[in-house]
Amino acid sequence: MTEYVLRFIAGGVIVSAFAILGDMLRPKSFGGLLGAAPSVALATLGIAVVQHGPKYAAAGSWSMIYGAAALGCYSLAVCQLLIRFRFSALPATIIASVVWLAVAFGLLASFGGAV
Repeated sequence: MTEYVLRFIAGGVIVSAFAILGDMLRPKSFGGLLGAAPSVALATLGIAVVQHGPKYAAAGSWSMIYGAAALGCYSLAVCQLLIRFRFSALPATIIASVVWLAVAFGLLASFGGAV
């Protein structure tokens, strides 16, 4: 139970800090970028360090980095399929999901990390 309370408090504090930072930046569209994913990742890594130690958190952080790289490739693939090849949204996202999986698990298999 205390783990959930700790996650709630840490997540709330970090989300609030990133929301304030995003509100101060120009253009205002950066606010949404900074609101969720980075703050939740930091809260999760902080709790992982406290509960499992720095090696566990390091493996988790590398997995997050691999996922971010895979998301970048996924986004590029979706853009290409939508704009260049004129796919509709559903087939483009389904096909690009294969790209995401291939990149994420390829990086994980190549460099290691936690799943």
